[in-house]
Amino acid sequence: QVQLVESGGGLVQAGGSLRLSCAASIRTLSLYFMGWFRQAPGKEREFVAAITRSSGNTDYSDSVRGRFTISRDSAKNTMYLQMNSLKPEDTAVYYCAAAPGGRVAVRAYEYEYWGQGTQVTVSS
Repeated sequence: QVQLVESGGGLVQAGGSLRLSCAASIRTLSLYFMGWFRQAPGKEREFVAAITRSSGNTDYSDSVRGRFTISRDSAKNTMYLQMNSLKPEDTAVYYCAAAPGGRVAVRAYEYEYWGQGTQVTVSS
């Protein structure tokens, strides 16, 4: 069983930055591909960014590409999402997710494990 715990959310003004972290409970996180999703009130959960287990490949949604950067540190069993130039429309609960394998996955159903989420609020 893999447990994921997000942290780093909070309230920030538009144009500001936040870095989210996702800590995993297992030592073999390097065998898992991982991703970030978000869900705003009244909206469906949407893909934000994904990274392969080797960090060799990443993918981003069009809405965050160029502003967000996904990374991981397998030695620390942690994944990160650096969010810059934040906009009010980035306001949502952000979730990290993981699944065993080597691909980049952009669909929620491809992920097996999920964190409980961290709130990000961007004020205008």
